[in-house]
Amino acid sequence: MNDSGQGPGSSARPKRKDAQRNQQTLLEAAASVFVTSGVEAPVRDIAAKAGVGMGTIYRHFPTRADLVIAVYRHQVDACAEAGPTLLATGPTPHAALGQWVDLFVDFLVTKHGLAAAMQGDGTGFETLHAYFLERLLPVCTQLLDAATASGEIRSDLDAYQLLRGIGNLCIGAENDPRYDARQLVALLVAGLHQPH
Repeated sequence: MNDSGQGPGSSARPKRKDAQRNQQTLLEAAASVFVTSGVEAPVRDIAAKAGVGMGTIYRHFPTRADLVIAVYRHQVDACAEAGPTLLATGPTPHAALGQWVDLFVDFLVTKHGLAAAMQGDGTGFETLHAYFLERLLPVCTQLLDAATASGEIRSDLDAYQLLRGIGNLCIGAENDPRYDARQLVALLVAGLHQPH
């Protein structure tokens, strides 16, 4: 799979960059479709959203599990990369934390279909969970530390507890239209505010 961007060799570099861009487009389209329709959404919907043929998707991602795992990793990376940017551009560290948590909640909507898509691949799921923690815990810690240092939030919560709490609030939200996890998560983030 030279077009995946993983092979060595500098002569294929322009093609690899183009292939990587195409793969990014596919992953973004798949993530969008998964958020609205779930991980079992038809591949034709993803192909239409990405503006490519179904064969292109199968060439990059031979199985649904391959696609879901790639989307998961893509979203973890995007969420991790957004943290420092939001911190640098947000009006306050607490506001940046709130914006980042919104992105994290969007990611969790897709994540809840992951276990079913992997069909009992416990080792693969554990590897992804480790990747999730490795990428997102430091970013969440950075946001919490900045908001604590600015005096905006309490200092008695660590990043793991916050991520776990948000995750628990989001469980099942995609299957219950009467339950608005985002509203409860917003209350949780607001509740971090330091009383003056």
